[in-house]
Amino acid sequence: MKLSLSFKNALIIGMLGLMPFMAFATNEGKTIADLLSQSETPDGVVFELIGSEKSDYLPKALKKIEDYKKQLQAKFPTLEIAVVSHGAEQFNLTSKNKDKEKESHTSVQRLVEADVPVHICETHASWRGVKAEDFPEYITPTSQGPTQIKSYQEMGYTLVVIE
Repeated sequence: MKLSLSFKNALIIGMLGLMPFMAFATNEGKTIADLLSQSETPDGVVFELIGSEKSDYLPKALKKIEDYKKQLQAKFPTLEIAVVSHGAEQFNLTSKNKDKEKESHTSVQRLVEADVPVHICETHASWRGVKAEDFPEYITPTSQGPTQIKSYQEMGYTLVVIE
């Protein structure tokens, strides 16, 4: 199939427009084992949460993060850690779901008390009519979850996606 020159150009331009995101995506994929095998302390670790609100994803993901935090900080005591939740799971962290999702809220509170900020995505929240004020004070709203993650990566943090 022969593509017209204008379509080819549009395709190339479109692909070039995606390059920053492609580079961003390739900067992930480290595992906890990879990090623990390092001899030098990483600049930081940002955990990305992007899952479902209808499953047990969030409590399991937060449990993993708490376990990973212990392992990482046992080896690297000064390691900075952050969490960014920007999938549907973030709606379990609203104030109105505090009693229903007690385990997740308790995990987040423990993380925050240990100086680990937990961010939610205001843009995603707004798509469902949820405002930053609808989350408890221990949650840190950010305008866009992916942008917050990229900001951490620009500071040298390693991205770990929690599946």
